Amino acid sequence: MPSVITVMDPVTRIEGHMKVEVTINQVNGVTQVVDAKCTGTLFRGFEKILTGRDPEDAVYITERICGVCPVSHGMAATLATEAAAGMTAPTNGRIIRNLVLGSNYIQSHLLHFYLLAAVDYVKAPNSAPWTPAWNPTDATNGQGLDFRSDPTLDAVGGHIPKAVALRRTAHQMGAIFGGKLPAPANFLAGGSSSVPNSSRISAFRSYLAVLQQFINNVYIPDVEAVANMYSDYKQIGVGSGNLLSYGVFDLDNAGTTKLLSRGTYRSGSVRTLDLSRITEQVAYSWYSGSTARPPASGVTTPVDPDTKTNAYSWLKAPRYNNLPYEAGPLARMKVSNKYTGGISVMDRHLARAYEAKVVADAMSGWLTQLQQNLTGKVYNTYTSPASGNGIGLTEAPRGALGHWVSIANGNISNYQIITPTCWNASPKDANNVKGPMEQALIGTPVDDSNRPIEVLRVIHSFDPCLSCAVHVMRPEGKPVVIRAGACR
Repeated sequence: MPSVITVMDPVTRIEGHMKVEVTINQVNGVTQVVDAKCTGTLFRGFEKILTGRDPEDAVYITERICGVCPVSHGMAATLATEAAAGMTAPTNGRIIRNLVLGSNYIQSHLLHFYLLAAVDYVKAPNSAPWTPAWNPTDATNGQGLDFRSDPTLDAVGGHIPKAVALRRTAHQMGAIFGGKLPAPANFLAGGSSSVPNSSRISAFRSYLAVLQQFINNVYIPDVEAVANMYSDYKQIGVGSGNLLSYGVFDLDNAGTTKLLSRGTYRSGSVRTLDLSRITEQVAYSWYSGSTARPPASGVTTPVDPDTKTNAYSWLKAPRYNNLPYEAGPLARMKVSNKYTGGISVMDRHLARAYEAKVVADAMSGWLTQLQQNLTGKVYNTYTSPASGNGIGLTEAPRGALGHWVSIANGNISNYQIITPTCWNASPKDANNVKGPMEQALIGTPVDDSNRPIEVLRVIHSFDPCLSCAVHVMRPEGKPVVIRAGACR
């Protein structure tokens, strides 16, 4: 008989609260995951909070959606409100926003590998706060966890404290132009409120040089070492096989050329992204409605979970051309033809490490452009339109992020957000097709169903951010925990 287990409720070492339920059984003599359900356990209400607000409030409110991806939400909000007004930022404003976003990418990539994912494969320093909940050598079924021995892997664990310190360095770097991180204060519709000067550029470049050295000489070799020792994970966690990227880091003011390209990847080929094919479904989500809706006319109306018994998540189910698509660094690098590997657990880690170098190297060039144009404008005056619609598409470190805004009578009449984790950890759609993470989990071999570290390796490779995907707020500021599904 199959055994149903709830993996880490909530799953640890991710951003936010998430439950993953997997069914484990033997198939052809191999104990493996045969079914999976990903649940976002809190309701996100930011779309409701924004209704009726001044469009210029969107950047500051949406940056509070997540402490890890605030820059990306600020970028998407400014792009959406600028699009509704038919304007763009000037060159220096665009470059400064890219530099702050790039800083956020580097800190997030270091955070993900060293603090959230690496300890699935290597032994962390043997002291608090690194002590694992599962001792790798504590055998419960006559064996320890699948931790492989190699001197290079011992070195990876030893780099964790240094990575924590350098994550702070990346925040300090971004704060030079952002004013502060997380939630930079310089983003606004029209450009940036901070201006470049030689001392700021020099300080930024000094921080960047330290980070580049770590990325090139430590981070990338560490990820490659893990990938070599756990090469079987290049065939585990494939998922839907479909990839989607909105593109990020505009290289011109019109946004037509990007450092990392916009597009989709399916059946081995890169294709053009058609925004009209994006819809959200709620067949298995705790929201009202039953038909797929484009995000521009999306509705975020929660229902009592007890009244929708087939639903199991507060995440909606985004689909492209009615199919689930994976978002993230792997998608960006594959669509941009900067990564030639496959789609798997290890490919996600490798693509992310290589992307950190791509972004850091580009930032050095952007600093040179600023130095050559110190007197250039950073801001174009923004005038909120009486009515209009705008789309702000960018990429958070963990994947495609879109903001859709409608303005009526000078205020926001509708605001919809699709986060990367909604793409990746979505529930089933109306066709009963599972989301990318659910599909990736199925087939994963598990040695010990009481300590299914293999399941966590698949989950962590997506770097899910439930802080972005699900939220609830109340005026008194007290968090609300909604027990859902098997938790009730």
